[in-house]
Amino acid sequence: MEDKYNQLRLERYSKELANILCDRHFASHDAINGPQLLHFVPVKQVNLFVIKELLVKWHQEMAKLRSPYFDFEHEEVKEALLTFMNVLSRKISMQREAFEPLLQKAIYDTFIVVLNPAATLDEKFLRIQEEITPAKLQENLKYIDIDKSLFAGFIDTLSSGSRDREYILSRFKLYLNANQNRHTQPEQLVNQFNGLLPLNLDELVKPTATETPEAAKPTPPAPEEEKDVVAPIHTAQREASVVTPPAPKAEPQNLNERFKTERQGTLNENFKKTSASLADSHSNQKIDSLKNAISINQRFSFINELFEGDNLTYYQAIQTLDAMPEPEQAKLYVTQDLASKYDWGKKQEHVHKLLRLIDRKFAK
Repeated sequence: MEDKYNQLRLERYSKELANILCDRHFASHDAINGPQLLHFVPVKQVNLFVIKELLVKWHQEMAKLRSPYFDFEHEEVKEALLTFMNVLSRKISMQREAFEPLLQKAIYDTFIVVLNPAATLDEKFLRIQEEITPAKLQENLKYIDIDKSLFAGFIDTLSSGSRDREYILSRFKLYLNANQNRHTQPEQLVNQFNGLLPLNLDELVKPTATETPEAAKPTPPAPEEEKDVVAPIHTAQREASVVTPPAPKAEPQNLNERFKTERQGTLNENFKKTSASLADSHSNQKIDSLKNAISINQRFSFINELFEGDNLTYYQAIQTLDAMPEPEQAKLYVTQDLASKYDWGKKQEHVHKLLRLIDRKFAK
């Protein structure tokens, strides 16, 4: 059921279209509000996914409020927070730096609904849930427009009670195979987007004729009897909705000393060690700017892992790095200023990736 698609082409198209749409809107507006967001793109699914991302951001902000000094589980507190959220949802206001990456991801995710519906179920339905139950899954249908009946039909096959994520994904893939005629075809979605920015379907969907099918994995046993999903003889800056208190940060003096040592030792040594393999894999090619070279997946990874989910802070940091004239200055900014500010002691894998990009930018 799952179509093979050109991820890089889809990322590039999503970025180009988001840029065009933002150019049009922000040429005459300083920000975008809630009513404008509801009808921003003629493809309704894109607007719904932006709204869903805002909900994820809300949960992230609420997680930051958690404190050992107050009872956030008290019913009055929960009710007050819900009222606050309802008021805040009517006061949406985003400038371009915050809105454009959300729009880009929403465009990308809209195509994934058609190209890989199992991935959509995983990210939009399963990963944001503390407890996976049919009732909880039903709540997410309000953010689905494309193939809504397909997802709703699958949820109806599940019996009541909590379920394992892998079990549900396995059942969904069987369900997709049995309901291919209910699934929107890629060309139908491409036709909707062509009016905004032309897209060649052949560039997007990879041929599958020479693909060797993988051996089918057995479906995990159901914990209780459920409806048949097939006729007789499918995972997008961390669970956003799991509200847990942030881990306490190290004291400033210890952090600075630790990163001074790590910068001189671990980071630099590891960075030198990876330079050779970088060249071998052709990933040391020169880039013009960090902003344009960072893919959508890597961007969201940096935002979530390095900048605590803050889009604006990420963009400001990248702009600062792009404006620096020397690689040494840029690397010191990463390993000293940013690393100390955001406690990157346990995020060296992502720090290395950012340092590699800096090295490519200043390559001769």
